[in-house]
Amino acid sequence: MPARNPPNVAVSPRDACPTRLRRSLDVLVESIYPEQPLAPLVDAILDAFWDEATHPRRRGRSATRALWSEKDAYLITYGNSLQDGQHKPLDLLRAFAEARLRGTINGIHILPYFPYTSDDGFAVTDYTSVDIELGDWADIRRIAAGFRLMSDLVLNHCSSQGPWFNAYRQGHEPWKHFFFEASPADDLDAVVRPRAHPLLREVDTAMGKRYVWCTFSHDQVDLDFSNPAVLCEFLRIMRHHIDNGVRTFRLDAVAFLWKEVGTPCINLRQTHEIVRLLRLLADYDPEPLILITETNLPNIENLSYFGNRNEAHMIYNFSLPPLVLHALYNGTSTYLNAWQMAMPPAQLGCAYLNFTASHDGIGLRPAEGLIPEEQIDAMIATATALGGLVSLRATPDRGKRPYEINIALFDALAGTRDGRDQWQIERFLCSQTIAMGLEGIPAFYIHSLLATPNDHDGVERASHNRAINRHRWHYPDLLARLEQADSNQARVLDEMTRRIRLRIRQPAFHPNATQFTLQLGEALFGFWRQSMDRSQSVFAIHNLGAETITIPAMSLNLIGGDRWHDLLSGETVREFGDDISFAPYQCRWITNR
Repeated sequence: MPARNPPNVAVSPRDACPTRLRRSLDVLVESIYPEQPLAPLVDAILDAFWDEATHPRRRGRSATRALWSEKDAYLITYGNSLQDGQHKPLDLLRAFAEARLRGTINGIHILPYFPYTSDDGFAVTDYTSVDIELGDWADIRRIAAGFRLMSDLVLNHCSSQGPWFNAYRQGHEPWKHFFFEASPADDLDAVVRPRAHPLLREVDTAMGKRYVWCTFSHDQVDLDFSNPAVLCEFLRIMRHHIDNGVRTFRLDAVAFLWKEVGTPCINLRQTHEIVRLLRLLADYDPEPLILITETNLPNIENLSYFGNRNEAHMIYNFSLPPLVLHALYNGTSTYLNAWQMAMPPAQLGCAYLNFTASHDGIGLRPAEGLIPEEQIDAMIATATALGGLVSLRATPDRGKRPYEINIALFDALAGTRDGRDQWQIERFLCSQTIAMGLEGIPAFYIHSLLATPNDHDGVERASHNRAINRHRWHYPDLLARLEQADSNQARVLDEMTRRIRLRIRQPAFHPNATQFTLQLGEALFGFWRQSMDRSQSVFAIHNLGAETITIPAMSLNLIGGDRWHDLLSGETVREFGDDISFAPYQCRWITNR
């Protein structure tokens, strides 16, 4: 018989590595780092992700739907969105979630809660610490004990004022090889840019003058993943986060990860293979980990991060926010329908994350090829008339194009192309209800749940457009508004949580349940969902305009003999009954159970 390990003797991750995992790592690592000695590098990767206290599973998780269900939904928030000047913001966030969201939303994405120098947390100085102004790791663990915690892995870049970059400038090992360098003489014309500032930053170092690559700002210096030590460092960071309760990792700006001069430096082969490597490790971890890629790109490029069920578990449905905004500005489902009909169902073991607003703006690149340019320009004009701002990006021809609309979604929906009107709350709730019903997992930005208006004072203080939708509520003021039944905050949060509570009880809203787009005329956007056991159907239909619309009940092909009713209104619907009426911006979930 084979000898057993003596009790209390540590086993290294490489010794505990299943054969299948080792072989899969060999293939990926050899492809990503062909110049590196294979066996030592695979050992280093295993030792970085697992330690003597944790080991890989004997078998990787298969691509199943078991990681999520219709009961899942996420809150997106900064750690300091709620403040009172007395308590730690993370404690206030937990108190709010426990009191207002328990039984409604079971996941919380806390945007970067680490020490940072700019970009509201995305210029990280220390990935292993919690910003002391927010709280500490004990506060993070308490939130993780009650909600599935999503955390940002800001792996494309870090702060130029942090210890890594300071060590790089001083020429210290291993940091002097951690950052991507280029030359102003290099051919960089094809590089895809999300910003309009110069790509390279000149810095003085112990090695002489260098030019470092800065995709997002000169305070956010890009890391060089062609150096495998950078990958291993982030694997150790992931383990630290897992140990502190993180179960979902948002791979921030991951599309820009790998650079090769003379290429667009986006979506490169090695980037996808690194995502595959992370997915492989996640699927072999004892904890049920989920990876979600943040790729604010045209739709086809975004979809590529599912891979062949071997890259991201989830991808953001980035095209949804601009399509919903266009539909509600114009009262038409034309482009929303065309996109939805062409969207492939998420493969087994994969899911969409559906959202309509986030801490960033409403991205316009994901609308490319889906909404005509003149319609996008008109949408921008409507949003700016409602108080919005526009951020630009550089184009390969050295021009500039709108990159995103910066606006609080509640104010973005205060009107339409015809101007402001009285339907703001109804229109806003329609936008959120669309996201609740679509195939995938819904995620709600805290300022959408709270009907937060544009924060122009925040823009002036922060000197950047995205601050318009990053308001920090004084918690006692917020609680006072939530106690006022007629306030926007109370009306929106009460109705949002009511609808989410209804949603999470419907098997037909499982993230991978069947979905078909309905053709009900351009004034309505509708789709049919069916539970995986086929016992429940839901017809989710949304009036996109300010006029009352009626449709024949027979147009829905309701199954005879079932008892149909609208979950949202409680009304009975008969398959051969009268016409079904939709008030302005009314949504219906017509179901047989």
